[in-house]
Amino acid sequence: MNLKPQDFLVALKLVALGEQHWTYARLAHELGLSASECHAAVQRGLAAGLLMDAGVARAYAPAKPSSALLVREAGVHRKLRPPPGPPPRTHLDSGAVVNRHNTAEFALHGAKYAFPAERLPIGPGVPTSHAAPAFANVFVPGHDALVWPDAGGTVRGEGLVPLHPCVPGAALRDPALYELLALFDALRAGRSRERTMAVKRLPSLIDPGAAAAAKAIRRG
Repeated sequence: MNLKPQDFLVALKLVALGEQHWTYARLAHELGLSASECHAAVQRGLAAGLLMDAGVARAYAPAKPSSALLVREAGVHRKLRPPPGPPPRTHLDSGAVVNRHNTAEFALHGAKYAFPAERLPIGPGVPTSHAAPAFANVFVPGHDALVWPDAGGTVRGEGLVPLHPCVPGAALRDPALYELLALFDALRAGRSRERTMAVKRLPSLIDPGAAAAAKAIRRG
């Protein structure tokens, strides 16, 4: 089983959606893919470990401080173990969630090799990498823009083949997804400063819990 570009795209879309309920029809509409393509991408994402079953994730997620899983025993709080047996599978469309650790690791160490940058001649397009709107105040103006080629684009720059042909439209419909995709392009096609920023920012957006824990360890 080989991951396809749309599999990583769907995983990033689910990161962008956060806790929102999703359906294959919604993914198809917002990404510009067919529902069957989205379903196949989710299945490959589950097989590769970029995604995981939502029922499993809920059953084995760490308990929150206010949860009923915290009990007082002899003056000490302890967490109850998950109930025995496999957790029930959900039959909702949104039965898969992002495996944030695995997706962040793949984005940082694997995706740029699996889906390498391919540059194109200068032309109009949708700005990406350091030229994306999310980084308007991050980088000094004057860098040559990188763009996803688009005849209706308002920015001229060096072309960069997007992760998937549907990326320009999907990014314009979802600012959170746009930032993730632009960071991925900075990682695989940017200059040193842009790559350094992407190495820090992209994993923290995908897996904010791990980033917070790392900061706490460094402070500790």
